Amino acid sequence: MPDREKLAQTMRIDLIPDVPEKPHVGKKRRMVITSPTRMRRTKAQTAQLSSDSRYNELLQSIYDAALICDLKGNIVDANARAIEFLLYKRAELTGMTVFSIISGADESLIRTLCDNLEDERYTLIQAFCRRKNETLFPSEIAVNRLNLGEPHLGFFLRDITWRRQAEAMLRTEHNAIQNAYNGIAVADIEAKLEYVNPAVARMWGFETPEKLLGMDVRDLLCDVDKSSEMIGTVMGDGEDWTGELLASARDGREFDVAVSAVCNRNSDGDIVGVVFSMADISDRKAAESAQRENEKHRVMLESLGAACHHLGQPATVLLANLGIIQKKLSSGDEVVPKLVDSSIDAVKTLGKILRKLNAVNEYKTTHYLGDDDGGGEQSRILEI
Repeated sequence: MPDREKLAQTMRIDLIPDVPEKPHVGKKRRMVITSPTRMRRTKAQTAQLSSDSRYNELLQSIYDAALICDLKGNIVDANARAIEFLLYKRAELTGMTVFSIISGADESLIRTLCDNLEDERYTLIQAFCRRKNETLFPSEIAVNRLNLGEPHLGFFLRDITWRRQAEAMLRTEHNAIQNAYNGIAVADIEAKLEYVNPAVARMWGFETPEKLLGMDVRDLLCDVDKSSEMIGTVMGDGEDWTGELLASARDGREFDVAVSAVCNRNSDGDIVGVVFSMADISDRKAAESAQRENEKHRVMLESLGAACHHLGQPATVLLANLGIIQKKLSSGDEVVPKLVDSSIDAVKTLGKILRKLNAVNEYKTTHYLGDDDGGGEQSRILEI
């Protein structure tokens, strides 16, 4: 039995649309690519190539536009779908060559097809086809060899305009996700990562996104209970989840990440996983912490200034009264003047301290006992 493994192989030919060199007389010829034309059902005409009704029934029932050509490229038969696609009448099509339909095709295409179809079941062509109104549409053409008394070639055309547009949109969306600053990840029903964009790999310190594939998304987060609750909310309850979690990078570094998780559903609406949007908010958290600390220091300094103001007034009164008492003392007792002098010195010292406190513009503390290793927080006082 001969080796038929080659039958499973497919040859693909890509043809670039040709640009007409000369316009039609009295009419400017231009190349236009349009959306697929909405087809109207027409009654299939009887094929002239064979009188076999089964051949006619099969040809007309094919979903794709079908053109039957001889080995020189002359169209000898076409089905109703081809007439609807190409906007020609059947009599017009059977008087044309396939090169008039497939843009960029010539006799070399027929030779290539005949050589390839000696061993292969069919050949695929990616090309643009031209309608009667000169508009072009992208198509995928399957060509096979037919034995209809004499060898013929069957061209089966399918309009792939919508598929091209969908593929272009998918490429655009893929590029947008790949280059997004925020991390995008997709996990399956078991929370195993199926896709991550480069931003996720950068956040967690991996060289390439592929190294994250297959990992449990919960292993990337520090709080396992909270991350499991997130997965349960999304996949169990079908609800969106948004919050902040502490993450653990590959090198052990911890950082804060804002996570938004939503259901990933298939075409039937069934939940098949979770889509995550992640953003590293460590810098924002650090800025917020510094702002809170600065606000705390500002409030403390303002409170300290107010205390200095209120303490300064009675200190001034006390100093004035002590001065008057010192002048009016007439007793011979030497102890009282010394006590007054000591009190005056203490009040003056208090005034100097209050002036220093009032001039403090940064909240800094120092050890009260002068020992950096002992006493803890209880032994620290404001440095002035």
